[in-house]
Amino acid sequence: MQELTLAIVGIDFPNGNGSNRRSEIMMTLPGEPVELVPEPKNRHDSHAIAVVGPRGVQIGYVTAERAPYIGARIARGESVRAIFQALDGGSAFVRVRFGGDAPTLPDRPPEASSSPSRRSRRADADPHGFYPDDDGPEWGA
Repeated sequence: MQELTLAIVGIDFPNGNGSNRRSEIMMTLPGEPVELVPEPKNRHDSHAIAVVGPRGVQIGYVTAERAPYIGARIARGESVRAIFQALDGGSAFVRVRFGGDAPTLPDRPPEASSSPSRRSRRADADPHGFYPDDDGPEWGA
């Protein structure tokens, strides 16, 4: 068995039916099942693999670098299961497992960026909370 994390691309593009990929991702919880759907007739990339969320709405695509590898394994008949892993700023991730059981979530979400503000942001932080800068200037009145 093999597990890996895959980035989802195209999350800010609308679907053909008008549904919003980012909104669907924001409603998807880590661990919810997603489906990987090969699109051999995709006019932009015959290796494209769509990622479809738990409510049947497309949430993006597997990256072009990984799609041929994943598609080849699916075409060989390997069993593949995928779950939503995380949304981290402008990036979303799925966890994939080949060979049987459901994938497991890693202990923490992947880092989407190496910038200091990204590294210091906690995964469980309230996006509407107040978090002053650690190294902020001395604000005097």
